[in-house]
Amino acid sequence: MIGYVTIGTNDLSRAAKFYDALLAELGGKRYMENERFIAWSAGPNLPGIGVCKPYDGKSATIGNGSMVALNVDSQDKVKALYELALKHGGKDDGPPGTRFGTFYAAYFRDPDGNKLNAFCMG
Repeated sequence: MIGYVTIGTNDLSRAAKFYDALLAELGGKRYMENERFIAWSAGPNLPGIGVCKPYDGKSATIGNGSMVALNVDSQDKVKALYELALKHGGKDDGPPGTRFGTFYAAYFRDPDGNKLNAFCMG
């Protein structure tokens, strides 16, 4: 249902390093880019994530209540992505753990302050 999400950045080079490292863990590779935009996906018919400098020329800002959730297959992968995010300039926004029922997640922010999580069910 979701084709892709786009996250704003004020430093495309810094964002590229963060997302290259993070998304490689999920099989993601760059599939489109120019001087203002980079997009990653794990396959041509799978959803993608893009980072871009805003096209209106204004500064990128974080969305209050916005978040990109990365679905993974194990609690170990949740922990690994969380640690990788922090290693590459991300900030903690909720360490790995069970949130409710069988929902296991970790929350972090990219270097621009955009909120992400890695999660698995079961």
